[in-house]
Amino acid sequence: MSNGDLFYVCGGALAVSAVLVSIAGLRLKGFPGRFAPLVALWFAALVGASTTFAVMHAQDEEKAKAAELTKADEEAERAEGGAPVEPEGEESPKPASGSKGAATTLQLSASPTSVAFDTTKLSAQAGEVTIDFTNPSALEHDVAIEQNGKQIAISERITEGKTSVSAELEPGTYTFLCTVPGHAEAGMEGTLTIE
Repeated sequence: MSNGDLFYVCGGALAVSAVLVSIAGLRLKGFPGRFAPLVALWFAALVGASTTFAVMHAQDEEKAKAAELTKADEEAERAEGGAPVEPEGEESPKPASGSKGAATTLQLSASPTSVAFDTTKLSAQAGEVTIDFTNPSALEHDVAIEQNGKQIAISERITEGKTSVSAELEPGTYTFLCTVPGHAEAGMEGTLTIE
């Protein structure tokens, strides 16, 4: 059994015990009487066990998250191939070694004070295109890539953070936009030209 399961078992036993002791206290005159030390010991044991397993479960969760972040960092480093980070701007191509075509990373930011991107035009070479998106605002935004109204890829929604979206794109004209209702209509969209 995991620490999480043991926490739920002890917590459930504590809740059930509290209800049963309450019912017994209401129905039996003089309860707990001579059983008071035993009842107190029972509750002390359940509270102690619940607390211990809750802390251990939280530690297990932290270790799992740390391992997941480490793995994600390693994958990101492998995907970048150790290439330097490009400065922010309208276009920042980053060629990668090998495969289906050039890999390009573009930088895009949301305005910290209005519902807008920092640019309405991006361009890249055909192949894998990644848009690194920075949102300094407390207002939630994402970035999606569409063509002819069909969504190709979308990032997670973030506030005050960074995310990215990637897609294998053929030459043509695409749209990048924020999919939060009303944001694209307010101006959070632009043209992505793939050559």
